[in-house]
Parts: sequence; structure tokens; C-alpha cells
Amino acid sequence: MINVDRKKCIGCGECVDACVFGSISLKNNYPSISEDCRLCGACVRICQYNAITIKQEKKRKITNWKGILIFGEQRDGVILDVVYELLGKGRKLADILNEPLLCVILGKSVKGVNKLTFYGADEIHNFDHDNLESFNCEIYSEIISNFVKNIRPSIFLIGATSIGRELGPRIAAKLRTGLTADCTGLEINENGLLLQTRPAYGGNIMASIICPHTRPQMATVRPKVMKKLEKNEREGNIFNHEVNSDFLKSRIKILKEVKYDNHQDIENAEIIVSGGMGLGRKEGFILMEELANELNGVIAASRAAIDAGWADPTIQVGMSGKVVRPQLYIACGISGAVQHRVGMETSDVIVAINKNERAPIFDITDFGIVADLYDVIPKFIQNLKKIKI
Repeated sequence: MINVDRKKCIGCGECVDACVFGSISLKNNYPSISEDCRLCGACVRICQYNAITIKQEKKRKITNWKGILIFGEQRDGVILDVVYELLGKGRKLADILNEPLLCVILGKSVKGVNKLTFYGADEIHNFDHDNLESFNCEIYSEIISNFVKNIRPSIFLIGATSIGRELGPRIAAKLRTGLTADCTGLEINENGLLLQTRPAYGGNIMASIICPHTRPQMATVRPKVMKKLEKNEREGNIFNHEVNSDFLKSRIKILKEVKYDNHQDIENAEIIVSGGMGLGRKEGFILMEELANELNGVIAASRAAIDAGWADPTIQVGMSGKVVRPQLYIACGISGAVQHRVGMETSDVIVAINKNERAPIFDITDFGIVADLYDVIPKFIQNLKKIKI
């Protein structure tokens, strides 16, 4: 907590200039500190009169937090692939820490709950209720945060999906703990802390983050960056929980749900044909789609192509888009900047077509073609059609 002692403050305004976040302004000759203050302490250091102080929160005891918890996200009663990916990674972390691996699921008649133990979970905690069929952030966060307070896991992992990105920060705020968003790597360091790795500064560096003073250590993890375990007929415990009616109250009312066509579900696609600025024009995506159709795949795009208005933002691959791991990824006219590579470099086979032989994309490709894509792709399509005849 940050405080201003008006008896000591002379209204010099030096703290205003010292705040690089613009969180301080002078009102009636006294500093007014906004809610977005980062508590960096720059204003405290610059004040000659000791008028500004930061009171540090007393450290909480964290020794009795044990276990790794996975949020079992589901859509329409079907558990998402990212849950199995998190269980696979969570199992490895749990074995290192010698702690149990748990999974919490909210929904109505969710399919396959009992099979999650086959993919690494020691305990499944299932909340089944009619009001949980559709996602409501207020209700979900209330139930989960209360559950976390009761079982006290040391680590809590959530998929960085549209739901996970909304739910994670709200739960972290309720639990008064830290949250690392969009992680691409998770490890346990020599002190037993969760080392959370994510791209930073536009993807130019990878930041490793720890949460030493609060629990649980929370992270949202990008889909397709972890591998799920092979199915194993292992035993585990399943607990069905009653839902407290007080937690079902919400200021949000869902009027209508709109479901998008799955034909552009690039996160689960096995074959992706992706276009970048090297296409030269929006119409190039018509050619991309023709090739994708012949391969029974889907199209995707780089951020530059999205920003140019050539493709829909829902098919963007990269650091600010989606992470994919198809069996085949064909990059057409994509230079291969690190921001894009973060989203597709784990693909099984990568093929790149680019006129620039020095394009960074060739550093990670299995097959590289230095040529004009408008010469190469029509020949691909023609040969694929011959094969089908």
C-alpha cells in the first residue's frame, strides 16, 4: 500500500516526473496516486521529505500448500485438448515435487471425467450443475477460488484459451497471488519453485518468472506447447462436489451463445497453409485456401497479413495469435520473425516457400523452397488433383 503524508509533502511535484507510468498527478498541490500504480518505489526514492511511503504486505505462510491443480476446461460437455496437455506436464512436475496432481471440472454432464486419471491425474474434483453448463466468469471464479482456498495447491495451471485468459486473472485477484500469462515453458528450479517461462518484449527475449511469496503459483499456458501423456489405465479418485447456491449468484445474464464454424479451427488442425506479407495482396489467400482444401487442411496467417486486412484475426498464428502444432505447416511468403515462430515452430513438419533465401523461416524448416509462391503453389495443387484422380 502506498501513502502520502500531507504534513511532510510540500507539493514540489518531483514525484510526478519520477513516475514513468504516469500514475501520479498533483491535485490541490498534493500527489494523487491512481489505482494503476505499480508500487515500483520511484516516487519514494525521489522524495526528499519522506512524504511518500510504501507499506509492504506481510508475507503469508506458504509451507502448507501442496499439490498441482489443473483447470479442466470444457466446451459443450467435452473436455478440451489443452487439459490433457496440462495434465501431461503437471504429472512430470508433480513427480519432481512428490505432490499429487489434481483436476477441477465445472459443467453439466461433462463427458470423460472419469478417464482423466488415465492421463496423469491423481484426483478429479467435479462440480456438476445446470447453471454451470455455460461459462460465467463470476460464478466459475467464485467456485474455483473457494475450492482452491480449501485444498491449498502449491501450483494452479489454466489453459491460455479465451476462457482461461478471462478466468485466470479474476481467480488470482481473489486469491491475492501472482499470475504469469501465456507461458510456453514450466519447470521446477533448485528451490522447488515453479519456473514460468513466457515471451517478453515482443518475443525478443524469454522471461523466466517465479512467485516465491504467495500461493498458489498460477500460470496460464498456451495450448499446443505441452505434450499429453499416453493413455494409461492408472487408478485415481473422483470426487463429486455439491455446488453452494450462494456461489451461483451473478450480475451476468447470458442472453445468447454464438458458435463459430469449426472449419477454421487452426489450433486443432493437422494441416495448415499459412500466408504472410509475401503474398503481396489479399487475393493470395484464395490460392492458399485452394491448396488447403486439396490437403484437407485449413488456412492461417501471420500478424502482418492480419494487420493488412487480408485475413480474419481468428486465424492468426504467433505470439499475439494462436499456437499451433499440426503435422504439416506450410509457410507461404512468411519471413519467420520470432513473433511468428513462437506460434508454429513445434509443428511436426515445416515447409517454407519464400523468394528471399535469407528469410529466418528457413532456419526452422524441414523443407525450404526458394521461389515465387505463385509459381510453386499452382503446381502443388495441380499434382494433388492428379493424385486424387
